[in-house]
Amino acid sequence: MEAKQLPARAQVVIVGGGIIGTSTAYHLARRGWTDVVLLERNTLTSGTTWHAAGLVTQARGTWGTREVVQRSLDVFHSLEQDTGFSTGFVKTGTMNLATSPERLAEIKHLASVVRGNKIEAEILDVDRTLELHPLLNPEGLLGSLYFPEDGRGSATDTTMSLARGATKRGVRIIEGVVVTGVDTADGRVTGVHTTSGTIEAEYVVNAAGMWGREIGAMAGVDIPLQALAHYYVVTEAIKDLPRNLPTIKSGDEYSYVKDEAGALMVGFFEPGSYAWASDGIPINNGFIQLPEDWDHLGPFYEKMIERVPVLADAGVRLHFCGPESFTPDGQYHLGEAPNLRNFFVAAGFNSVGFLSGPGAGSVLADWIVDGRSPVDLPETDLGRVQRHETNRRFLEARVLESLDLSYEVHWPFQQRSSARPLRVSPLYGATSDAGAVFGELAGWERANWYAPNGVQRHYEYSFERPNWFEHSAREHRAIREAVGMIDTSSFGKLLVQGRDAVSVLNRLSVNDVDTAVGRITYTQWLNEQGGIEADVTITRIADNEFLVLSGPATVNRDLAYLKRHIGNDEFCTVADVSGTMAMLAVMGPRARDLLAPLTDADLSNENFAFGESREIDLGYTKVRATRVTYVGELGWELLIPSESAHHIWYLLRDAGEPLGLLPVGYHAMNSLRLEKAYRSWGHDISGADNPIQAGLSFTVKWDKPGGFIGREALEKIKDEGVNRRLVQFVLEDPDQLLFHDEPIYRNDQLVGRVASAQYGHTLGGAVALGWVESGEVVERTWFQEGRYEIEVAGQRVSARASLRPLHDPKSERPKN
Repeated sequence: MEAKQLPARAQVVIVGGGIIGTSTAYHLARRGWTDVVLLERNTLTSGTTWHAAGLVTQARGTWGTREVVQRSLDVFHSLEQDTGFSTGFVKTGTMNLATSPERLAEIKHLASVVRGNKIEAEILDVDRTLELHPLLNPEGLLGSLYFPEDGRGSATDTTMSLARGATKRGVRIIEGVVVTGVDTADGRVTGVHTTSGTIEAEYVVNAAGMWGREIGAMAGVDIPLQALAHYYVVTEAIKDLPRNLPTIKSGDEYSYVKDEAGALMVGFFEPGSYAWASDGIPINNGFIQLPEDWDHLGPFYEKMIERVPVLADAGVRLHFCGPESFTPDGQYHLGEAPNLRNFFVAAGFNSVGFLSGPGAGSVLADWIVDGRSPVDLPETDLGRVQRHETNRRFLEARVLESLDLSYEVHWPFQQRSSARPLRVSPLYGATSDAGAVFGELAGWERANWYAPNGVQRHYEYSFERPNWFEHSAREHRAIREAVGMIDTSSFGKLLVQGRDAVSVLNRLSVNDVDTAVGRITYTQWLNEQGGIEADVTITRIADNEFLVLSGPATVNRDLAYLKRHIGNDEFCTVADVSGTMAMLAVMGPRARDLLAPLTDADLSNENFAFGESREIDLGYTKVRATRVTYVGELGWELLIPSESAHHIWYLLRDAGEPLGLLPVGYHAMNSLRLEKAYRSWGHDISGADNPIQAGLSFTVKWDKPGGFIGREALEKIKDEGVNRRLVQFVLEDPDQLLFHDEPIYRNDQLVGRVASAQYGHTLGGAVALGWVESGEVVERTWFQEGRYEIEVAGQRVSARASLRPLHDPKSERPKN
């Protein structure tokens, strides 16, 4: 590599010379972008790449992250031919062992889920498992999930091969240069400061690994990640050891095993690690090794000796402990920062950087060149990050839990327990008194379900009907048949004000927000390609004042997107006022009967129509009442001053008792909204989906004065037609459950996957929204015709498909 002579400018500066940084450089160069400089503070592969175990496993937790690994496999298969440098990749397969009934249930569900990505996976019985891996002790073994296309490679060799492929096309790689600052102007990144000078840049990619949080902070971008101690052991050579055995992953023993040069490597994802250098990573040569800790690791190694008895007589050649970066939610950060244009991040890979890195670099390169991600990855979006997540104490507690849970059974509806409670609604005490069992989202404590008197307030996780199933069903039925109230205070609230507020919001929105004061508008905000960047409701409070309601996990993202689109010459301000008021959804056919006696306002259809919003008296105070629904029933959302929230809750509770009022949690709200096929951003829709595909064309005002961002692209899509749509399903078998990502078959052909699901207690079966692709542009009717099945834990279950809501298809109930 060349001397530390920095150019004055470059189109792209990449910070970090590990596998992700070099992959980004390589793929940019392949796309013809060669004015690229990669800066590495030490030497290539230092940091965490050099000590990666080299596993390539496809069993990732989401559809999008599995697609990233598919791209990595493409690189492993083709890179040597392009560069002449080997990646060391060998196809060996991986076997996920089941040593408990719960683990067997998990791998059966996983086997079905990965087929949605067209990943080859097979459930093996014990005999076949032992045939493929004769070193295993069969005691307690119930079977395995086999991925024949998985393999392993050399992280160092792959990185050097990627670097070679990049430099031969003109990319400059400069080692021994530390980035000390990031320049920005007008919401865009403009360059970096280094120990060897300053480089102007149009794009900056933060692929700095463990240093990613610090580089982000220089740019004013929150990137929560924390290095943890991470262990593996390599044995001495073992006589007559078979070569290229499948990698073994045993979750119940928190370990994986692979053969390596005549020896065995045993790696650990065990509970009880510790945070390293949370105050900042010390200056060093980058090849960091942490102290051994046999007192901690010994019991886990002994358990693996029981599973692989040949380890008992094998000496230990290396006991390695190195730092790996983990994130609060266990998902890596990949994409453009929401608050800084052209600043891209690829960091926090939770010890799957080697297997994800080549694909992640490919995704970033296409994203930069094309202006959009080639893979739908809302789960890795930086917009999900909350401010508290970069707090050192929170990070230490939460990322340790991320590692602790890595090899545990991944249960549906699993809740995190660390660093809680943190953010609480003004109604937290009242909902707790009512029996709330809380979950956490974006730091908010939220009542997921309510335990009746005498019922324990805790989750018992299961792939069957969980312990809260009937309690949530009772809440669901209360809203369908009587009345319920949901504490929705965690929802985001953005106050938009100013002379140009209406023009700014109308430019963003596909719907027309230039309505009469006191009207609410449901709308999407699009990108230039017509993809859905936000799904919000906007209430016009006054001529130049609007309230945007967003989800708790998306409000920061929506806030950044809104600010990004306010011109320098426009008079428009936006403030996040989420914490200043409580929000209570009062829903159900008896909602009017409950509220009417408690207010002087006329709540009749004639005087308070659907979509209206106004301030009314309620009890002893004033609230903003908006007639709208997310559950498909008559109801009002009440925005309440925080200091009056308790008064309103208990007022409604007491008045509602004779009407059958129940407090209702988020599990029931989800089952209710899915029966009505109401969409959820980040689950059902995101930036890769457009309103026509998503069944949201009714919100689009095509001839609105001034148009909207993305209209040109959307008009082209409308003219050409679409070959994929979001379809509602209900399973014909009332005993089966759905969770997400299950593959969808039409006339025995794989056509899509489930996006989100819950049990529909009114429809009498599991209900889902799923994406279905036809392969070519077809009529709408095609998506409802044919014989549909959804695969659940290896079993295909008949499903009914519909493009109209299966519950109340004409939406008459909310408007009664």
